[in-house]
Amino acid sequence: MATILVHIVIRDGHEADFEVIARDLYRASHAGEAGLLRYEYWRGSEPRSYYTLLSFVDFATFIAHQTSEHHETASPQLGPMVESLRLEWVDPVAGAADLPETNAQDLSTATDELTRVYAGRFAAHVAPWWETLRHK
Repeated sequence: MATILVHIVIRDGHEADFEVIARDLYRASHAGEAGLLRYEYWRGSEPRSYYTLLSFVDFATFIAHQTSEHHETASPQLGPMVESLRLEWVDPVAGAADLPETNAQDLSTATDELTRVYAGRFAAHVAPWWETLRHK
């Protein structure tokens, strides 16, 4: 499984445009992506701040989302709107979240180049300290 919390800051004046694209991505992702568990956008408390929570059955499914036609179409539109973006891999606390553990997955032998590039760019990071708490 792969769960990511994305921290996004949008350039001033682009909030409404960003939210239109976020809605379109939400609809397209939920309409046609097998293995999608969560895909949500949230406004933050600070001006121009947003969060995206994404969760997939595995890392390969996340990469399929990243390389999907709707995501590839939206990315060039989003680029000029985004001031900063940070991906944070997160792991559920057993018994306090209904998602499975986040785990890395090697996609270096994928058959298409775009998948290999995105797998390297967005490599899942499993924090070592999680392991000691996962099975308690």
